[in-house]
Amino acid sequence: MSPFSILLIGIAMSTDAFAAAVGKGAAMQRPRFPQALRAGLIFGAIEAITPVIGWLLGHAAARYITAWDHWIAFGVLGLLGLHMIWNGFRPDSDDDGQAIRHHGFWGLAATGLGTSIDAMAVGVSLAFLDAPIAVVAAVIGLCTLVMVTTGIMLGRVLGALAGKRAEIAGGVIMIAIGSAILYEHLNGTA
Repeated sequence: MSPFSILLIGIAMSTDAFAAAVGKGAAMQRPRFPQALRAGLIFGAIEAITPVIGWLLGHAAARYITAWDHWIAFGVLGLLGLHMIWNGFRPDSDDDGQAIRHHGFWGLAATGLGTSIDAMAVGVSLAFLDAPIAVVAAVIGLCTLVMVTTGIMLGRVLGALAGKRAEIAGGVIMIAIGSAILYEHLNGTA
């Protein structure tokens, strides 16, 4: 596997996370670079771990993972999107800690997991290619770190423009990502 191929896999695996990060950044209240970097680290770590898990599962579980990965991603991202939309319609709270809790570690980790399920399936296929999984996983993680950090900061700009309804837009983006993953797999374009 060439270094260019590995880089392309890293970029391809991080595009869903980038789109989700734009939605998260729009929903956050003026995220700063340290918050964006933290989200990037969380997403990047999860995105790097999932292909290793897939690679370890190898031959025995390949048909099960590829048969259900799109449904799992659709469900997780859909539920997260609906939750974001619901929060967008809720009246504002006087508790400033609300935004921090909503975009805390577990919320970011769940979103990261939802966007990385396909990386697990890629890990399974890499087991058949005898690919250097540690290198591939590191590249996927680093690409995701950069793309998510950038996406959060871009979402900040969008959030300032969209105002209170930014969270609704972020929820719609999450549902659209999950739907696109499901559509691609059901139509055989993935």
